[in-house]
Amino acid sequence: MAKRALILIEGSRGNGPLYVQAAQRLGLHPITLAADPAQYDYLAAENSESIRVDTADLDALIHKCSQLGATYDIVGITGFTGLDESGYVTIVKLCQHFGLPGPNLAAIEQCSDKYTQRKLLAAAGIPIPAYRLAANATEVESAAAEIGLPVIVKPAEGSGSTGVRLCRDADEVAEHTKYLLSGAHVWRSSPRILVEEFAQGSFYSADAMGNTVIAVGASDFNRPPHFVPCESMFPAPLTDEEYIIIADVSLSCLRALGLGWGPANIEFRWTKRGPVVIEVNARLPGWTTPRLIHLAYGVDLVTEHIKLIIGEECNLRARHSHTAAARFLVADRNGTLDRIEGTNLAAAVPGVVDVRFYVEPKAPIVRKGDYRDMIGHVIAASPSGTQTKAILQRAVDLISWSITPFPTLDE
Repeated sequence: MAKRALILIEGSRGNGPLYVQAAQRLGLHPITLAADPAQYDYLAAENSESIRVDTADLDALIHKCSQLGATYDIVGITGFTGLDESGYVTIVKLCQHFGLPGPNLAAIEQCSDKYTQRKLLAAAGIPIPAYRLAANATEVESAAAEIGLPVIVKPAEGSGSTGVRLCRDADEVAEHTKYLLSGAHVWRSSPRILVEEFAQGSFYSADAMGNTVIAVGASDFNRPPHFVPCESMFPAPLTDEEYIIIADVSLSCLRALGLGWGPANIEFRWTKRGPVVIEVNARLPGWTTPRLIHLAYGVDLVTEHIKLIIGEECNLRARHSHTAAARFLVADRNGTLDRIEGTNLAAAVPGVVDVRFYVEPKAPIVRKGDYRDMIGHVIAASPSGTQTKAILQRAVDLISWSITPFPTLDE
């Protein structure tokens, strides 16, 4: 009898190991197809099979999966997005080609285009920021003037806050537009820029599987005018009424976008007019979110997603109610990472679940103004929010690192 295999397209520093481990626990053989498998160091650590293939080429992926199908019983295909959402569209096309369970392709395609997503949400009467689509600097300038400063200027496709900036005046709008159009930002097709009203307020996110909202968390960012994550907590400190409002709006988003199969992540800002939807992602979020939800609610979203993929029954019922939080360690300058100290002391603090740096000493640090500026994290959990915050702060205070700036040209 052929071994049951789960195909994973590309990988992920955060969620990749979780998918490999969950697949193995479910008795599956995970196989990663990646353009460069060596960049995912957890594959070797987990002794997980990987194959080099051009994952941007649908025909190449179909050919490789067909070859694997001669040896394995391929029971599911999923994977991870890179700096844009196009990878997930390819994954859904693969599922369709092989007749495997997966989300609706049209829904995924329209959700991955932020402009199309905005139009559908607006048509459904869902509160979103005012927005305009622009293709050049003149159109961006005009859109910013119509909406009113400050505005968010960002690519119409992408993830992880890549290319996203808060522009507080006309000079900043012009500067960031120039950056996006200069070739420094990688576009899959012709540049399409979204100019949006800056929705001011606390940031929340809801995570759903199918038509069930499982968790609502709160996050914070630093390094303005960029949006680099610095903290995340589940559950969010909301009243019951506020939670119900966010859950209801989240389900309205899924209906408006034709979603409702598999994971989804809905991002909000709670403004003076209530929750305003910033973005809907038809996938599990990255960062540490799946781990925090597991710690807070006892629901393993990665395992339940794989069970859905292979046709097994999911169990999305919360097992307990704790508070889990992550503090992200963010580089404050460019340069060479000289030292990291205190990780063992931090890990020994009662209630700390994980302390991890993503980079090693002597690594070059070049800040991008997005999620790639995170160099590590600390995760803690306890029965209460106050206790979890105290644990987290105690652990973070024990950690230190230093970065030596790169030499200047005249040195």
